[in-house]
Amino acid sequence: METGMRMQSTVAALIEEAEQQVRDKSWQLLPEHRTLARQTATGLDAAVGPAPDQEALSDTERLAHLREALAVLALTLARTHGPLAWFIGAGAEALSPVLNWRTLPPNGAPRFGTTHPTPPQLTAAEDAVRRLAAALGRLAA
Repeated sequence: METGMRMQSTVAALIEEAEQQVRDKSWQLLPEHRTLARQTATGLDAAVGPAPDQEALSDTERLAHLREALAVLALTLARTHGPLAWFIGAGAEALSPVLNWRTLPPNGAPRFGTTHPTPPQLTAAEDAVRRLAAALGRLAA
């Protein structure tokens, strides 16, 4: 399965699991976790905007926004524990291929195992971020 599609399917499964746990009441978010989930959703939305806006940017800018989304997840992960941390960590792991992407030519410099993402991969990663943001917003409600 292609990287972008794998990201999207992993995020979709993660969201379904989280929402099922909330419906079953096996995961009950504390007020401070709801606040943190809401803040994280806002940060993800700020990092990766609507599809038409993102697609108008250069690949380098799109990649920078995706890395910013990963930073939002990392900061949240550092500030929480339990199921919310596990959810955030799994979301960050699903998006981890972004860390191996580059948009600049190596020009003889070391590549460190990086690859150039395709436009569909960038779009899929951005969609996965938007889905995580929307799910966090629902969890925080």
